[in-house]
Amino acid sequence: MQGDIVSGVLLPLILAFIMFSLGLGLTPADFRRILAQPRALLVGVACHFVLLPLVCYLMLTLLGMGGVFAVGFMILAACPTGSTSNLLTYLARGDVALALSFTAVASVLTIFTLPLVVTWALGHFLGAARAVDVPVGLMMGQVALVLGVPVSLGMWARRRFTAWALRFEPRATKVATVLFVLIVVLAVAKNWALLVDNFGSLAPFAVALNLSMLTLGFAVAWAARLSYRQSVTLGIETAVQNAALALVIASTVLKDDAMAIPGALYGVLMYAGGLVFAAAMRRFGHGRATEAAHAA
Repeated sequence: MQGDIVSGVLLPLILAFIMFSLGLGLTPADFRRILAQPRALLVGVACHFVLLPLVCYLMLTLLGMGGVFAVGFMILAACPTGSTSNLLTYLARGDVALALSFTAVASVLTIFTLPLVVTWALGHFLGAARAVDVPVGLMMGQVALVLGVPVSLGMWARRRFTAWALRFEPRATKVATVLFVLIVVLAVAKNWALLVDNFGSLAPFAVALNLSMLTLGFAVAWAARLSYRQSVTLGIETAVQNAALALVIASTVLKDDAMAIPGALYGVLMYAGGLVFAAAMRRFGHGRATEAAHAA
C-alpha cells in the first residue's frame, strides 16, 4: 500500500512540481527564439531524439544487457532533457537561452516520441506480449499531463504574477532539486537488494552512456558548424535527462520498480559527468577567448 502511494501519488506530484518550476523560468519568447535559429534546434533534436536512443541501444546490445534493466535505460534515453541542464549550461558558459528553449521544445516532443520508444523497447527486450499490453494513447496522455500541464501552469503564473514568479522561481528550483533527490532515494531504498546485486554492471553503463553523449552531442553540433557556446549547450542537452520522468514511467505507468533503477542511478551519476564536462568546457572556452584577445 505504501509503495502504491509512492508510485501512484508522490512521484507524479513531485515531477509535476519540478516541471512547474521549469515553467516559471520560461516565456513564449523562449519558443520563438529557437525558431529563429532552426539549425541549432534541428541538430539538438537529432542528437537527443535519434542519436541518444540509438547509442543507448547499441551499447546495451554490445554489452549484452537485456531484460527490465535494458528497458529502464531505454526509457531514460527516451525522456526529455532535464531542467538542471540549464544550470550546467550556465556553469559551462554555454548558450543559456538555447538551453531554455530546447528544454521546452523537448518536453513537448517527448509526449509523442517516448511512448513509441518505450513500446518498442518492451517488445524487443521483454517480448511482444509485454509491448501489446501498453496503451500508447493512454501513455501519451499521461506524459502530456505530467509534463505539459505543469509547465503551462508555470508559464501562466509567470505571466499573470510576474513579480511573485521571479522571486519564487529560484526557490522553486532548489525545492525541485531536493524533491528529485527524495524520489531517487525512495526508488533506491525500495529496490536496495536489486541495486546492490547489479550495481557493478549498471553504474559503469550509466557513466559510460553519460560521458559518451556529452562528447557526441558536442562533436555533432561542432561538426554542424554551430558556435562553440551552442555546441557546449547541445552536448549537455543530449546527455542530461529528466530522470524523474523515467522513474514515473517505470513505477507508475508500467508498474515495474526494477525498471526505475537505471533512471535513479543515471539521475545521480549524470551530475558528476555533467559537472566535469562543464568545468572542462568553461576552461577551454576561456582559453579560446584569451587566444582570440591576444590575436586581436
